[in-house]
Amino acid sequence: MDAITVCFRAGFAYVAAELPGGRSLPLCRLRFTGVLHTWGFALYLASNDGYKDNIRPSGLPAGPPEEALDCAGDLYLAGPFSDTRLVPPKKS
Repeated sequence: MDAITVCFRAGFAYVAAELPGGRSLPLCRLRFTGVLHTWGFALYLASNDGYKDNIRPSGLPAGPPEEALDCAGDLYLAGPFSDTRLVPPKKS
């Protein structure tokens, strides 16, 4: 992964991972709840090319943005179906 980008539109923050080769992988959407450090969380679903509200690992529907980014990153960038498993390990 090269970077994380955030684009703000219509009250939402759309978070994507920028991958090598210029590809962009949508991760999640955050929605400000009006309370400082509390954001709603929706994961990106490639199956319908959209976002679905989700509960965080803490069991709460809203919380700090860092928790949402950790959850989406673990799922899409380090999970068993991520692109990282397709890259052979570097030789020492």
